[in-house]
Amino acid sequence: MGNAEEEKDEEWTGEKFENFSEWYNEVIEKAGLSDKRYPVKGMNIWTPYGWKLMQNIDRETRRLVRETGHQEVKFPLLIPDKEFKKEADHIAGFEDEVYWVTKAGQNELDIPLLLRPTSETAMYPVFDLWVRSHADLPLKIYQMVNVFRYETKQTKAFMRMREFHFFEAHTCHATEEGAEEQIEEDLEIMEELSKKICMPYLALVRTDWDKFPGAEYTVGADALMPTGRTLQMAGIHQYKTNFSEAYDITFEDEEGEHKHVHQTTYGMAERLVGAVIGIHGDDKGLILPPEAAPTQVRIIPIIYGDEETIKSYCEDIKAELKKEGIEVDMDDRDERPGSKFYDAEMKGIPVRLDIGSDEVEEDNITLVRRDTGDKQTIDRDELTEKVKSTFKNMQEDMYEKAKRHLEENIEEIDELSEIDEEKIYKFGWCGKESCGKEIEDITGRDLLGTPYHREGFEGECINCGKKTETMIYLSNTH
Repeated sequence: MGNAEEEKDEEWTGEKFENFSEWYNEVIEKAGLSDKRYPVKGMNIWTPYGWKLMQNIDRETRRLVRETGHQEVKFPLLIPDKEFKKEADHIAGFEDEVYWVTKAGQNELDIPLLLRPTSETAMYPVFDLWVRSHADLPLKIYQMVNVFRYETKQTKAFMRMREFHFFEAHTCHATEEGAEEQIEEDLEIMEELSKKICMPYLALVRTDWDKFPGAEYTVGADALMPTGRTLQMAGIHQYKTNFSEAYDITFEDEEGEHKHVHQTTYGMAERLVGAVIGIHGDDKGLILPPEAAPTQVRIIPIIYGDEETIKSYCEDIKAELKKEGIEVDMDDRDERPGSKFYDAEMKGIPVRLDIGSDEVEEDNITLVRRDTGDKQTIDRDELTEKVKSTFKNMQEDMYEKAKRHLEENIEEIDELSEIDEEKIYKFGWCGKESCGKEIEDITGRDLLGTPYHREGFEGECINCGKKTETMIYLSNTH
């Protein structure tokens, strides 16, 4: 193989931990994940590489929810004003964020319409028609759509957008117990998905003042970014009968009595992509988990010698991997090897196969692993086995690395004065809203919530000193 040196892009700062925000924006642009030049702020273009990454995550999400009995639907984008206003708490949470449609051509609409910020108010008037008896329950549906929220803060690709890609599952149950079982199932789905994208998280029950509008309670899935701040990747919501009473969604039970259904939702947005970028990337660019990567393997022909023979050898390898269902491409551009290495690293392609005249002559391949940079020479006849085992090892190692980062940046404290870094803190809390908001005011940070799976704790509220068995988490958030 040739001894080409890797080339650096002079405009690429590559300083993830020195200036994360700048690094994040640059890597998205240079890896070709998104184009922000669309002439509406906060509404970016999904480019082919970024969309394939999102589709791969969607594919796993679909598989997991279908295995649990959910069916996919697609509801209209526009929601009538009168339906939106039926649930007061929900309105209060979204009324400053919605986009309104008031005219069709030159005609004023009789009923103003809004672009969905989420789909409760679009779906639930129809649920009243779909659910008639206990035989119709549980109702479990989901959709993957774009939603619109007028974000007033500074927008950032995948993390804070005005139009964003959204997964939402909605369920109806005969009993509160059935809805609680659904919450547990959703958390199991989240756990499996987190393994696919190598993204450990905390499952925390939000405070009452931070729960989803209209929910009885909300469970947030919070990942820890390299900044020491948390990013909510998903939200799971227990509604009880809050929405079914507003929309009169009832069923006839086995005794002939009419009752309101109990409901849940589970939502995830393109923030999953933002989390993958931020948590796994390094100063060379993206590092993508093999099970989510748009391109899993890139073949780099190193043309020093017989070009036709080298390319033929590469094409045979490409065909073999494709036959095994592996997403593989070949960079046969007329560029120097270093430029090709740089591009593969920037795009976070999990495995690179470097092939020159030495490899062809010796009937082997140089395999380079993106996350560690480790190189190994493998025999031609063990190619598929080695590539698949590398994928497996990468998945495990990337998850464990992110998990260690999360665990090492959680600190239990007894005094608010101990807060002096960007990390997650946990401590006792009495449970009172007034006390919680005072903690947020003193620290300038957000109470994320209490563990869904309770942690054993006996102590005092960090603010008022009252005896408590409740542990709560605090951090700055993205």
